[in-house]
Amino acid sequence: MKKTTTIIYFLFLICFLCTAYSQDRKKDIIDGSLKETIYNKYKKAVWAFDKKDFDALFFEFFQKQNDTKIILTKEEFYIYTIKIAIYSEKYGMLYKDHKEEAKQTKKEWFDKKYSDYLESKK
Repeated sequence: MKKTTTIIYFLFLICFLCTAYSQDRKKDIIDGSLKETIYNKYKKAVWAFDKKDFDALFFEFFQKQNDTKIILTKEEFYIYTIKIAIYSEKYGMLYKDHKEEAKQTKKEWFDKKYSDYLESKK
């Protein structure tokens, strides 16, 4: 009897973990698709940014992110983070000696999650 209970508990745990993992994967796929769409839409525009344009974008994002009265939509959040990632990519192309640093910065901004942003607003 004890063996059966242990096996049932173990199977329940496996099913729970598989379900939780698959739900995260679905969100990642949907968010990834949205990020790619935004990346393709804004890439040329952001490559035309100068330092002043980027600074304005960066400042605006952090102002909105830190304002407790404002909650960005998923698309707004990803537009800011992907634009910053694109500018990091541009920086790496312009300054070859900072290419790896820029690549890492681009990855960090591209990997930002809307769910983490919402958690920070609580």
